[in-house]
Formats: sequence, C-alpha cells, structure tokens
Amino acid sequence: MNDDTSTDQYAVDPITSRGFGSLSVATILADPAHRYPDRPAIIMGATTTTYGELWAGAMAYAGALRARGIGRGDRVAMLVPNVTDFPRVYYAILSLGAIAVPIHLLLKGEEIEYILRDSGSKLVVIAAPMLAEGGKGAAAAGVPVVTVMLPDSMVRDVPIPRLEDEAALGEPLERYESVNPLDAATILYTSGTTGKPKGAVGSHLALVEQVQTALIDSFDMRVEDVLFGGLPLFHTFGQSSVMNVGFRRGAAILLIPRFEPDDVLAQMIRNRVTIMAGVPTMFIALLDAASRSADRPPLRFCVSGGSGLPLAVLERFERDFGAPVHEGYGLTETSPTVTFNHTRDEPVAGTVGRPIWGVDVEIANADIDDRIEFLPAGGLGEVIVRGHALFKGYLHNDRANAESFIDGWFRTGDLGTKGEDDRVTIVDRKKDMIVRNGYNVYPTEVENVLARLDGVAQVAVFGIPDETHGQEVAAAVVRAAGSSLTEGDVIAYAKEHEAAYKYPRHVYFLDAMPLGASGKVLKRELQEMYKGV
Repeated sequence: MNDDTSTDQYAVDPITSRGFGSLSVATILADPAHRYPDRPAIIMGATTTTYGELWAGAMAYAGALRARGIGRGDRVAMLVPNVTDFPRVYYAILSLGAIAVPIHLLLKGEEIEYILRDSGSKLVVIAAPMLAEGGKGAAAAGVPVVTVMLPDSMVRDVPIPRLEDEAALGEPLERYESVNPLDAATILYTSGTTGKPKGAVGSHLALVEQVQTALIDSFDMRVEDVLFGGLPLFHTFGQSSVMNVGFRRGAAILLIPRFEPDDVLAQMIRNRVTIMAGVPTMFIALLDAASRSADRPPLRFCVSGGSGLPLAVLERFERDFGAPVHEGYGLTETSPTVTFNHTRDEPVAGTVGRPIWGVDVEIANADIDDRIEFLPAGGLGEVIVRGHALFKGYLHNDRANAESFIDGWFRTGDLGTKGEDDRVTIVDRKKDMIVRNGYNVYPTEVENVLARLDGVAQVAVFGIPDETHGQEVAAAVVRAAGSSLTEGDVIAYAKEHEAAYKYPRHVYFLDAMPLGASGKVLKRELQEMYKGV
C-alpha cells in the first residue's frame, strides 16, 4: 500500500523532538470566556467588563494586529497602564503566537528606545497618556506605533492610528494560535547590576504552570472572589499573581490605574475586595488611610511580595483589617513565585514560606561561582532555584546566562537560609541591588546616567533603609575640580533622564570615595556612613 501522507513536518524523532503538544497563556482568558462569559472579569470605576466581552475585545485587537502583519514569534511591545486595555492587548498578542513585551510605565524615552531595540519589537502599542515618552522612544528606535485610549477630540492633533478603530473595521481572530509549551510568551526587562536592562524571556509553560500551581497549592481562591488589582500589570507580580491567576479562576479583578490610598480603600470597600496582593508600601499606605475610615473591605487573606514586609506592619495590618498576610518570594526570572506561605497553613512571619510544587529551592555557598556547593539546613548562602518556574534565559546575553545557570540551577543573587521545615528566609542581596517600593533599582544603571552630568568626577549609588519605601536610593558624589554642583542639581538631572523610582532622593558629597585594595568603591561603608542620616 502506497502511503504518501508523511511530510517533512512529521518526520521527527519522537524521543528528541519537542513534540506536537501545545499550550498557550491565551487559554487563561479564553477558557473562562467560554465557560462563564457573563461573569465579571474587570471592574474599573463604574464600568464592569465580563469575561465574554474581554475575550471578544482581545480577539478583535488580535485581528487588527494580524492585519498589520503580526504573527508567530513577532515581538510586540506595550506601554499600557492598569486599565481594561492591558489584558485586551496582552492576550491579543499572545493569541497570535507573538511575544508580549510589557514596558515599565515610568521609563523615559531613551530607556524605552533601548528596550524596543533590544527586544526587536515590530510594533508598540501605547496608551494615550503614555505617548509623550513612549512616542519619543518609538521614534528613536524606528518602531511603528498604534495607540489605545486616545479620545476622539484628540485624533486630529495626534496622527497615530488607533487600535480600536482598526479592530472595529477588521476581522477578529477566530481562535488563538497553537504554540509549543516551550515557546517564548513574554520578554520582561529587569535591569542588571552591570549595565543595561536584561530581557528575561518567559515561556508559555512557565507562566501557565505558575498559575496552575498557585491555584492548586498556594491560594485558596474562589470564583466569587474580588481581587485587588493595584499592582502594575507590566510587572511580573501583578501580571502573573493577580491577572493570570485571577482570570484562570474566573474571579473578578478591581483594576486600580493609580494608587491613591484613601480612594483605593474606598474602592476596595465599595467593591467588596476579598483578596489583596501588594508590596509593603501599599500595606503601609492602606493602614494610614484606614485611620480615616471606620469601614473595611471583607478581605479573606492578603499576599505580600516584592520586598520584606516589616513584622510590625504585618501584625498591625492583620489586626486592623482582620485578614492574614502571606509572604512569598520570587523574581522576574522565576515567573515569579518560587516560595510561599501557603494559605492552607498558618503564615510564619519573617519567612517567605516553602518552595511551591515542582520547584526546588536550595541554599548554596555564595563564594563559589563556577559550581554548586549545597549548604546544610540553616546555613546562610545564595538562594538557588530549579524547576518549571524558570525563564528561558536572557535575550542576547550569553554571558549573563552562563553566570546565572550553574549545574542546572539558577543563581538568584539573593542570600538566605532554609530550615529543617523547608521554610526559606531571605536575608540580604548578594549584590548591590536596591529594592524601592518593590521595584528593583540597579546602582550601575543610575551611576551611568549621573556620570554624564557636568561637575561629577565620581559617583557611587547605594541603598539606605527607609521605613516607607523599604530602601531609598542614595548617591555619593565627588565633585570635579572647581564644580559647585548641588544636591538639587544632581537630583534634577537624574529625574530628567530616569524613571521616577530610580533617581536618588539623597545626595552626599565627599572629597574621596572609600576604596578597597583593588580600587573598588566600598559601598557597604557608604551604607554604614549614611544609613542613619
């Protein structure tokens, strides 16, 4: 019998090939839209968007993007705040088999330009309020722009195509594209300690498995829950732990475009929010707002991440709001959560909980770079991770990949301990990264900017403790000869060229930097000198 049905496409070795299975992050929204299309997905102000409406909007956007030539593997950047258009654009990109590149809303034009160039973005979707800096970056990078949220009254003055118009005139996508589970889904930029931001590439498998594991083991989340959506969706915490997890369960998300504590508390009360995920500064701000309100939302539990939540704040919040706070730990590179104080257990304050299912978290000797040497329970060392949560690697950065992955383990750069009960405690940062309001600030990146300022001979950026923000960014400056540079000059220059969360709030002038034997600036000494100032 003549069988000519085989083709090169199917002439593969089933043992070594990636197989024919498929898995897409787009399923996270497609499934609840099919199962319960009339349930609320997004609450924003007085407007509620159902799952059916949200998915239809995403499919319409996908059709418009497809008409522009966007397809499998293309990178599409997005500069969109916490509004209903974020999930519409995000899932539209993913439904085409393309790769979403969410950009931090506070970045300046030159920072946006770098990300667009480095990611190889073919198109960028920019919300109208972000067009000033986003437009600069796109123009400099030569990347086409479409906008969302542009009012009719501004169309003549802003000659940029509106995605809404193109979607209304085009054919919506009928169903999301099949992609291999290991295909790239997102590129999230996380700054490196040695220069430019690094693009961490996340796979569909890692992002979907993050959601499944959270709902099976970590979170007691129900379809009737209402989630606090104040974490920025461009960041892995809000994107994975709120949006993706919430949609997978079919819960409603109260989107908060701007965090104004008194207004946010009122919205949480009015919309009966039951689960809150936030960074420590949010818990602190809500406690302050609560001092002016007798009412409370019906919270069942809260999740804290981004940086350590001070014990006093945790205890006060639990007492005032009547809901336990569960801390976890993770990074952009780990999709993000790798340890968590599971809601089925009593949370242990001061720890970030136990490793999640399918992920190994261990402690290794932090002084050995070329191999993994495990430490016994209780030993202080570098936190290392392996498992389904890991990203695919850094884009265009073989050196960073080689330094980060050793013997099959990802080196986080964080110092911690792991007890006999498997609970992990994060102690410190191995390097000099600063965590301000849950955002990572990398000193070298800030130093590279300040070094361009006339009058700066030498600069070192470091973090100092801050009760409100966790850490605050500080800069030590040695003036050039004859310079009369002031603190205000340095801060103003940094504000002009860097995102708001990066620029230093404190500037100290020195005659000379404290140096080690090799000539390296001793930042630990600077931190000791100024931590109480």
